[in-house]
Amino acid sequence: MARSTSKDAEDLFRALWSAYSATPTNLKIIDLYVLFAVFTALIQVAYVALVGSFPFNSFLSGVLSCVGTAVLAVCLRIQVNKENKEFKDLAPERAFADFVLCNVVLHLVIINFIG
Repeated sequence: MARSTSKDAEDLFRALWSAYSATPTNLKIIDLYVLFAVFTALIQVAYVALVGSFPFNSFLSGVLSCVGTAVLAVCLRIQVNKENKEFKDLAPERAFADFVLCNVVLHLVIINFIG
């Protein structure tokens, strides 16, 4: 029974990988950016767990910056995806401009929070 479960999991991962390899390059770049932001947030959380959180507002600012940027990048990915029918009329340039503007506002708030 365990072999069929591992075989099913293998088949599932192969199907996911083959479907993802058909994804356009611009969406893969956005995915890498999201992974980098999440990985950076995890490094910051690990640092606080191991070393301590003396300037706690700096820790919160860093993690919120990473998480907020990742969320905005996911929103950009949703808007730029050509297979998404809800945003067919939205130009990719407009979606990127919204992403940049929201990032500027996010980081202004974060800089204000640091002090």
